Amino acid sequence: MLKEKARMIARVVYVADLALTTAAFFAAFFIRDLVLPKIAPTQFPTGLFPLRDYIKIYPVVLILWSILLFGYHSYHSHRTIALLREVLTAIRVVFVGNAILATLAYLLPLRQLSRAWFILFGVLAALLLVLEKVVVRVVARYVRRKGLNYRTILIVGTGRRAIEVARTVEGHKYWGYKILGFVSDGHRLSNGWARFRVYGSVPDLRRLLEGGQFAEPIDEIVFAVTRKKLDEMKQIFLMCEELGIRTRVAMNFFPNRVARVELEELEGIPFLTFTTTPSNESQLALKRLLDIAVSMLLLLLSLPIIGIAAIAIKLSSPGSVFFKQKRMGLNGRVFTLFKFRTMYEDALERRGEVTHLNEMTGPVFKAKSDPRITAFGRVLRKFSLDELPQLWNVLKGDMSLVGPRPPIPEEVAAYHRWHRRRLSMKPGLTCLWQVSGRNNVDFDRWMQLDLQYIDNWSPSLDFKILLRTIPAVLSGRGAS
Repeated sequence: MLKEKARMIARVVYVADLALTTAAFFAAFFIRDLVLPKIAPTQFPTGLFPLRDYIKIYPVVLILWSILLFGYHSYHSHRTIALLREVLTAIRVVFVGNAILATLAYLLPLRQLSRAWFILFGVLAALLLVLEKVVVRVVARYVRRKGLNYRTILIVGTGRRAIEVARTVEGHKYWGYKILGFVSDGHRLSNGWARFRVYGSVPDLRRLLEGGQFAEPIDEIVFAVTRKKLDEMKQIFLMCEELGIRTRVAMNFFPNRVARVELEELEGIPFLTFTTTPSNESQLALKRLLDIAVSMLLLLLSLPIIGIAAIAIKLSSPGSVFFKQKRMGLNGRVFTLFKFRTMYEDALERRGEVTHLNEMTGPVFKAKSDPRITAFGRVLRKFSLDELPQLWNVLKGDMSLVGPRPPIPEEVAAYHRWHRRRLSMKPGLTCLWQVSGRNNVDFDRWMQLDLQYIDNWSPSLDFKILLRTIPAVLSGRGAS
């Protein structure tokens, strides 16, 4: 019953989200077309943007918003999720959705859409969705504090782990959970929790469940016992499954500092997964889709630059136009990276002559005054134009637009263990290090920036890094 109720609430909230998005969509149009022209007629002339042009993209908005809302898990149970996180999720959906919408409007024959409308729509949609989340949360918390809309839980265990679970639940009344009592696993319940009833011991649990000998119906059972005790409870788990009682297992057996814990199922076998990398398939699919679309577009737009650069490289020094090098990608996969050649042909043979010029700590070689770089190569490097051919690597799937820069195998061989985690995500054309002034950042800080990116990854973070890359490249800061 509770699950069906949760599904019904999720459907209602989803419909409300789309209704509010629709309201923001048309309100933005009428403000742009009717209000702004009266306030500033010269800046906002009327009649330039007919409603029919906006109607064309309205279905796209609904589909896009639906994908993003579900992709960001907006309709999971939010009893234990902080309000700030829910608000930030709503803002991310609008921010990412509006960015994709603006890109589509530019690529498709819809460039006549008003920029003011895009801004108004984004602001209004974000405000309405945030307001909705706040109102829903405030009402839900009020109802739960009054003792309504709660779930009863029975905690199996009376030791340290069980008390830790109980303390967490009691400290968050607004989650809507009510502790019915404990089932002893042999430990004595500490005095601070004596107000809760102990319903016998673990061997009694089967009889208690069959007889329904509890003060109230049980919605959930939390097992907070040792691993050894868990092995003795196989039949209890099966019984809970038959009775339709949700079970949770406190799995704080294994120390983990940054890994997220997820439950997966493979052919009926449940797995507890510890992962330090993003695992949201819909968001990763969106990342790949954008990689393909943007890299293809940029390759087409940069063809004149690529042609001019190729001719200039040939004229400035003998040798090939492109430099190919083995790099390490996702989880150590080796691929061939493409760059414009910016050094003389014998650069690799002369490396021993310039090791004393290295300005970077760690196993990486970086030197601003490297004599092996050609005059035209310095121009390409200053504005990161030497990396344009890597758009082909992005299109192929070896790389992404945003991600840790791909290292050479020799560098990886000299990594410390914690450095290697940067290989757990597909390498990128740009990254936090790239927009932080590259060679002004020492090696360990560079590695920390990459891990920071992995730990906090989201489509909106990628978008922010791409935006920061543009001024860094144009000013030449990304290369120094």
